[in-house]
Amino acid sequence: MAAPMIDPALLAMFDVVRARHPGDLDGRLRVTERVAKSERIYTYQLQNRALWSAKFEKPIFTLATRVAGSILASYADSSFATDVSVDGDQGDLFCFTTMLSGHITLVKNGNSTTTTDGRGLVWRPGPGGRLLISDDNARRNVFFKVADVEEALEHLLDERLRQPLEFWADLDWGSGLAASLKRQLDFVMDEFQRPDGVASNPVALASLTDLLVSLVLRGAPHNYVDQLDSGASGVIPAYIRRAEDFMRANGAEPIRMAQVAAAAGCSVRTLGHVFKHFRSSTPLGMLHAIRLELARDDLTGGASGLGASGASVTTVARRYGFTNSSRFAAAFRRRFGETPSDAARRSSRSSR
Repeated sequence: MAAPMIDPALLAMFDVVRARHPGDLDGRLRVTERVAKSERIYTYQLQNRALWSAKFEKPIFTLATRVAGSILASYADSSFATDVSVDGDQGDLFCFTTMLSGHITLVKNGNSTTTTDGRGLVWRPGPGGRLLISDDNARRNVFFKVADVEEALEHLLDERLRQPLEFWADLDWGSGLAASLKRQLDFVMDEFQRPDGVASNPVALASLTDLLVSLVLRGAPHNYVDQLDSGASGVIPAYIRRAEDFMRANGAEPIRMAQVAAAAGCSVRTLGHVFKHFRSSTPLGMLHAIRLELARDDLTGGASGLGASGASVTTVARRYGFTNSSRFAAAFRRRFGETPSDAARRSSRSSR
């Protein structure tokens, strides 16, 4: 029998259970309850019947788990080929599995998917699921709450899901954003080994969770991936669209970022994060740009040097919070390639 493939020194921060006898795998240890926390029933059975009555000095199965925030991370190793069946209620977790040694075949809904080194396995534990685990097998799992991932997807799509989110079981770790996801999942496992890592810092963990969920939706194929990828530039989060709509509707008002975040339906921190990621700007920088656009719209609608309502360049600038005329003119020229007065005169000539 091969020695355990998971270094015990790495599991100090994990809740660890071990089985030394095939009979321990029949559910009496309830090892998987540490993962599922539900009414699901996991049945482990060695595929080699000759081993069912054998006794071993060293563990033949190890499961180590650690929960932090809404993420559950686990290591597992099996010395002998094992058949794992799942029964009970539908799972509330998505599991992303990375192989360290050996292979696993997932059998579900009449389909079989085998994962080895270089490929990942994505599945949602639930009734009718079955895992065929090879000899000398070691794997790492990161679990995400289904509710969290589906909520993030709804924010990206800005609509309610018409059907449950379903991931394709097979995942190629070597291409596209899946490779980025794999690196982040490896980072999670490394951090969960540390007593002072991200897992013990709620603020850092929350940010990491948002990043992971975003990568999960972008890097792992699923039944909504075409809808996410539609459009030339992809889907912009609803947070951004609502924030920008609010800015445009209230550009001439003394609005604060807290008001913008409230209108977008998120925190100020989240608003800053999504603007940086999708707009390469801050919310305040975007408000400045939108106010410049509103000022230009006013200026290009009226007579020479006047705005649409007959206001001067200075009056239009002040309407949108630009109190220094020279700075307003410089910012206007950087953005539009002409001065405010030139824009107004050009518009006036074209309207004759």
